[in-house]
Amino acid sequence: MFETILSSIHAGRDLAIALQRLLVSHPALGPENGGQGEKDKVEALKPFLAKLGFPEPLEIRAPDARVSCGYRPSLAYVIPGLDPSQTFWILSHLDVVPVGDRSLWQTDPFELVVKDDLIFGRGVEDNHQGVVSSILLAQTLIAQKTKPPINLGLLLVADEETNNTYGLEYIAAHHANLFKPNDLFLAPDHGVPSGLEIEIAEKSVLWLKVSVEGRQCHASVPSRGINSLRVAADFIMRLDALHKKFAAIDPLFEPPISTFEPTKKEANVENVNTIPGRDIFYIDCRVLPCYDLADVIAHIKTIGADVMQTYACTISYDIVQAVQAAPATSVESPIIQRLQQAIRAEYHGEAKLTGIGGGTLAAILRAKGYPAVVWASLLECAHQLNERASLSACLRDASVMARALFG
Repeated sequence: MFETILSSIHAGRDLAIALQRLLVSHPALGPENGGQGEKDKVEALKPFLAKLGFPEPLEIRAPDARVSCGYRPSLAYVIPGLDPSQTFWILSHLDVVPVGDRSLWQTDPFELVVKDDLIFGRGVEDNHQGVVSSILLAQTLIAQKTKPPINLGLLLVADEETNNTYGLEYIAAHHANLFKPNDLFLAPDHGVPSGLEIEIAEKSVLWLKVSVEGRQCHASVPSRGINSLRVAADFIMRLDALHKKFAAIDPLFEPPISTFEPTKKEANVENVNTIPGRDIFYIDCRVLPCYDLADVIAHIKTIGADVMQTYACTISYDIVQAVQAAPATSVESPIIQRLQQAIRAEYHGEAKLTGIGGGTLAAILRAKGYPAVVWASLLECAHQLNERASLSACLRDASVMARALFG
C-alpha cells in the first residue's frame, strides 16, 4: 500500500504544475507591500481542492482593517488518521514578497512558466513548493481512500512574509485547540538542494526603524543646516561596533555570528540642491539566541546618543519587529527522528541539523513549547528575481512527508 502512495505522489507532476499556476496567478501581498492580502488566493484555492475531494476547511480570518475585505484568511485541512489523538501538521504560507524591479524578470512573475524540470514565477519556491507538496500528499491519501496512522493536517497561513501577526500568531492565540502537545510540526520553508539539512533553531530577529532629524537648508550654505543624510551615513558606519559587542560564535548557524545590516532607506528631499533635514533608514539584526534583544537595542541607542552629541541632531527609534529566539527543538523529539528516517530512505544520506537567521513559522511554535522543524529540498531562490523551483524536488518533498507521516 505504501509503495502505491509513493508511486502516486511521484506521478503528480501535472497536478503540481496546475497548483503552481493557480497560486502564482493570485499574488498574495500584504498591505505593507502594497497588496490586499491572501483572500483572492484562498478563494481560488478552496474550490480547486474541493474538486480533488478535500474536506471543508476551517477558514480562520484574522481581522485586518488595512485590506478591503477586512480580514486575512488562513486555511486548515485535516485528513483523519487511524489514531485521531495525534496530528502531523505541515505548515506553509500563502503570501509572497514583491517582485522587485519587474524589468529585470525574464518572464512575467505572476504567470507560471515551465521549462523542463524548472518552473518560474513569484512564490514558486517561497512558499508554494511547501503548499503544493503537502497538497500532493493529502490528495493521494484522499484519492486512494487511505487512512494514515495519525491525522494529517495542512495549515496554509497568511502574513508570514511580514511578522505573522495575522497568520500563525493569530491562530496560536485564538485557535490553540487546533494543536495537541504530542502533535508533530513540519514547516517546508527552508532547505538546500540536497535535501540533507533540517533546521531546528533560529536567531532572534530585530527590525529597527531609525529616524534622523537634522535641519534642512540650501546646499550652497551647508553651515545653516544639519545634513541628516551625513548623520545617517555616520551612524550606519558606527553600527559595525555591534559585531564586537555581540561577538559570540555558534557553529549551529550559518553564518555562525550575529549580523547587523542597514537595509531599507526612505526618500528624503526631491531636489539635488537641498540639504535634507530628515532621513529614515532601517536595520535588520539577526542575533544569536544567547543575546537578549533588549541589550542590542540599548547598545544601538548608546551609539546613537554619541551621534546626536556629535551633530546636535535628534534620533528616534521604532521597533518594526522584535522576536526573541525560542529554544531549539530537541534532537530527541519524534518529528526529528521521523524526518531523519524519511530523508535517509528518500535521499540515502544523513541530514545535518542546523540553525538559520531567517524567521520561519517553526519559531512561533517553538515559543509555544511545540517541537517544530523546518525542512524542504529547495534551490534557495527565495525573494530573488526570476524565482524558480524544481518540480522533481517538490515531488520528492511530498514523498519525504509521506514517509514521515507513516513513520
